[in-house]
Amino acid sequence: MTEKRLRGPVLSFSARPTDADAPGVDYLDDAVVILRGERIHEVLPAQRFQRDGGDLRGCEDLSAGLIIPGLIDAHIHCSQMSVIASYGSQLLEWLEKYAFPAELAFASAEHAQLQAEAFLDRLAEHGTTTSLTFTTVHPAATQALFAAAARRNVRLIAGKVLMNRNAPDGLLDRGDGIDESVALIERWHGRHRLAYAVTPRFALTCTPAQLSRAGELLARYPGVYLHSHLAEHPDETRSMLELFPEARDCVDVYDRFGLVGERSVFAHGIHLSDAELERLHDAGSTIAFCPSSNLFLGSGLLDLERLDRFGVHYGVATDVGAGTSFSMLTTLGDGYRVAQLTGQSWHPLRALYTATLGNARALGWDDRIGRVAAGYEADLTVLQPVPGTVLADRIGSARTLAERLFAYLVLGQQAVARCYIGGALAYVREPAVP
Repeated sequence: MTEKRLRGPVLSFSARPTDADAPGVDYLDDAVVILRGERIHEVLPAQRFQRDGGDLRGCEDLSAGLIIPGLIDAHIHCSQMSVIASYGSQLLEWLEKYAFPAELAFASAEHAQLQAEAFLDRLAEHGTTTSLTFTTVHPAATQALFAAAARRNVRLIAGKVLMNRNAPDGLLDRGDGIDESVALIERWHGRHRLAYAVTPRFALTCTPAQLSRAGELLARYPGVYLHSHLAEHPDETRSMLELFPEARDCVDVYDRFGLVGERSVFAHGIHLSDAELERLHDAGSTIAFCPSSNLFLGSGLLDLERLDRFGVHYGVATDVGAGTSFSMLTTLGDGYRVAQLTGQSWHPLRALYTATLGNARALGWDDRIGRVAAGYEADLTVLQPVPGTVLADRIGSARTLAERLFAYLVLGQQAVARCYIGGALAYVREPAVP
């Protein structure tokens, strides 16, 4: 079994922290992380490793960086890479003008395969080792992404989009998309490091009959996830309630079809009533906070303290392509800005927790990913500033761990120096050209 030894500062979490001194912040300023095969064998202080007879000269020296768990993205679209940073629209117009045309191209199996490989490259470059991913309505596009992820040993959840109204003809299911979903579940769910998510785009693009069958699919395969959009923009919520006048609210639209449960992840969740938040809490559902996308499309500001008051679990996500960066670090920095605009402060340690162990808990995988700890899968990200940059200067002047981490969140879009997936080096930053 192949063994790797990495030496450097390690930051991980065992519980949700409030600040640097809170229980649950697991920080070692000089540690050795021993990888055996696809798992972390041991994490221990460098002095103890040496005292026990270990040779520090046999370790890869990452002392100029920071070793953290692989980052987890709780909501992203692999089909929208080509329309990132597209100008001038809010949600519904943006979908029609940019997202839907980009997704039409995935009718080509060759295009879908090329984009799947490029998508996984981008994730690794930004230190993201797990993602909950929208594909498109085309079964072959989901097949291509699963196959590419399996070859790379990437932990990933994805699902064929369900959509049979209010979209271009080339993006509508010819039937209800359920038979194709069943075939993909039986081919991929639970194999390699992969899982399936039943994926109605949102209720605006699904008939009641399709949503009903999606709920039946969840009941038939209780281990799969539900992944959709919810209460992202006021125009969307108004239109949804016009289409479903019998529903009390937007959460009730999904709940009537058996789509609100503990494996349900809803992107955005900005414009929700108290009753809706109570229902999400009772069901154990998760909201994926997408700050970059919400700012970019002008959708609104998610109130994190309000979610905490109602006990609603939330993760964090890039939402590329309305989100403007694959970087979870940049996304966390935008999350800080959203909190500021709502009169709150999102502590950098809590933010990083959310993108690691917090997102792992949202997906039910906190026993295997989201920590740098013995027995966990060896998905790791190494942060290190490029010498001579503003980030390097700021890291050099930081006095505390929280200050250093905050600099990474605000300035660290290019801070990922290495990414390990299942113990294998998936990305290493090339040295800067003199």
